Amino acid sequence: MSADSWKLTLPCTRAEAEAIDAADDLAIEAVLMTTEEVEDDVERWRLDAYMDAAPDAAMVARLRALVPSAAAVEPTIEQLTDADWVALSQAGLEPIREGRFVVHTSAHPVAIDAAAGERGFLIDAGQAFGTGHHGTTSGCLATLDLLAVEGRRFERIVDLGTGTGLLAFAAATLWPGARILATDIDPIAIDVTRENADRNAVAIGEEAGAVQLIVADGARHSEIAAAAPFDLVVANILASPLIAMAPDIAAIAAPGATVVLAGLLTNQADAVIAAYAAAGIGVVERQVRGDWTILRLAKRVAGS
Repeated sequence: MSADSWKLTLPCTRAEAEAIDAADDLAIEAVLMTTEEVEDDVERWRLDAYMDAAPDAAMVARLRALVPSAAAVEPTIEQLTDADWVALSQAGLEPIREGRFVVHTSAHPVAIDAAAGERGFLIDAGQAFGTGHHGTTSGCLATLDLLAVEGRRFERIVDLGTGTGLLAFAAATLWPGARILATDIDPIAIDVTRENADRNAVAIGEEAGAVQLIVADGARHSEIAAAAPFDLVVANILASPLIAMAPDIAAIAAPGATVVLAGLLTNQADAVIAAYAAAGIGVVERQVRGDWTILRLAKRVAGS
């Protein structure tokens, strides 16, 4: 972004903030940050959108659509002349540790103990989602790490709705010989993933051990189908698209495949589980983080 950046602010609820934070496929050219304004008040949260030009009517409309509770509120728009927007947008994003993974931003560098098996990822807040700081993403990191600790091996992996690419990068670390696809409906997210791969020394390409990047809507894309079946499917999206995608995910998952789903509120988990059970994918484990649930499932093997 340019030195003269802009910020648009709207009030929101905690539920709206968590949905924004969890989403991996919002095609909005702005850095979105949500903040709790009044502790333990679910109605008093705030959305700040940082961008490199004054927001036009279309941008304002897209941002308003994220927070229906503020439909009657005029947004606050200000120019951040001489402001350090990077520091503003990354305030509070302290490093996190999940299993062997350490995720941090440029504003919060951290020492990585490679000798102890730690793998660091520099993921800045930007025009894609999945910095690792939201419970859904960190919960997926923990689940992937646990699968490796259990000795699980995967050869074909797909990360649907990759956002920043973090979960695909983690999979490439854990299973370095696997063929890995990272997909997103948003071309901006794929560009961000490519940039993040470069700064984190993650190979991009179609060969084993690299991450292949694909712009794709859902799981029906021809390149996804051509690479199937997958023995590990990861989808950190939202409950509604996860439910709609259940038959498609079942179609690209190999018999016995592991499926990791996230982006769903705990009160939505049963509906997601039911949709996948109907598609032949049963729940193995639930992990609850605050109001969010991460599901580990397995596709049934014929005759079992």
